[in-house]
This record gives sequence, structure tokens and C-alpha cells, in this order.
Amino acid sequence: MKRISTSLFVIALMILLCNVTMAQRPRKISDPPKPLETEEASQKEENQQKEQKEKQNTSDKDTTKQDNQTQNNEPVAPQNVKVKYEGGVFGYRQKMDGWLWFDDANERLVFRDKQQKEVFSIPYNAVSSAFADTQSRRPTAATVVGSSVPYGLGLPALFIRKKYRYLTLQYSDPEVSIMGVTSFKVENKEVLEQTLKALADKAKLTPRGDIYIRRRQPKKDTSQETKSS
Repeated sequence: MKRISTSLFVIALMILLCNVTMAQRPRKISDPPKPLETEEASQKEENQQKEQKEKQNTSDKDTTKQDNQTQNNEPVAPQNVKVKYEGGVFGYRQKMDGWLWFDDANERLVFRDKQQKEVFSIPYNAVSSAFADTQSRRPTAATVVGSSVPYGLGLPALFIRKKYRYLTLQYSDPEVSIMGVTSFKVENKEVLEQTLKALADKAKLTPRGDIYIRRRQPKKDTSQETKSS
């Protein structure tokens, strides 16, 4: 019996010692986040916030610009416009597709073909009038030019199934000293209005009703100078 009691005592003592040893072991603590990773995450977040602010500011500026243009009702001036030449320029009788270019450096309106090759040009100061039209016009005789007015009361609109848009110019050809009328068909009404306004501004034309004209400069009275001399 004594041996059994001694054995039980030893076993109980060993179990107690094991429990004490386990309790004294230090607990494993998770490593704190590295300072470098924290700084990188913070910097990345700041950069994202800056990008979002820049995008928002750009969007606000574009919206404000569009609102101002809408409020002022000012069309944006194009640099080039896709058109179809309808004839009217002396020496170029065939219709052709191409582009109208505003050559501001040389103060002229240039027509280029589909291969961007220059075909002819009209100086800004040679344009006597410009207007939007719904039919092409291409008379070259001076006697006919005066009768070519915008929306020239040709066929009634009821008989026109599709309404085309044309930029029509009356001009004086400086190379052959004749007056002419030429038309360019454009894609739609909005493009026509933008192109017409841009040309009128560059050619220094004055609005008169629905058209733009070049006002004649008053002639000087030379009779007084002759008498005084």
C-alpha cells in the first residue's frame, strides 16, 4: 500500500510541476506593423486623394467652360470641316468631297481634296457675303450673283424630302476679276453654324439679318480737295 501511495504522490507531483511550467511560458504576441509599410500605405492614400481632387477640378473646369459657351450661345470655331464642294469657283466645275481649312496665317479659306491636297483658296478679304442655305448655288456671272440670296425662295420646303445644309459664299476672284458664288455641303446644322460664324469673324463680316456681309467703305469726297487746290 505504501508503494502505491508513494507512486500516486509522485505522479500527482509531476502533473503539478508540468502545469506550473506551462503557465510560466510567455505568450506569443503578434508582431506590430512595420513602420515602413504604414508610411507607404499612408502615402498611397494621399496620392489617390490628390488624383481624385485633380480629376474633380478638371471636370468642374470643363463643365464651367461648356456652361459659359452655352450661356453665351457662342459656337466653337473649327479648324477644318469636312464638306462637299458644289462648284462655283472659276476653273473648278466638278463636285468633289474634301475639307475646308482656315489658314489664318495667310488669311484665306482653303479647300483640300480627300487626299489633303490643296485645290483652291479664297482670301478672307475677298468674301463679300456668307450665309447658311438649304440648296447649293454656283452661278459665276456677275448679273446672277445679286439674285442669289439666302433661302432664295426656290422650291418650297414641302417638296424637299431631305434638307441639306450648305455654306454659301459670294466672293470676288482676285485672279480673274470676276464675282462668283460657291457652296459647300456640310454634315449638319450645328457644323454649319460653327463654320459660318468662324468665317464671318475671320473675314470681318458684319451680320445683317440671317447673313453676313462686307460693308462698303464710304468714298472720300475729293471735290473739296480739288477746289482747295
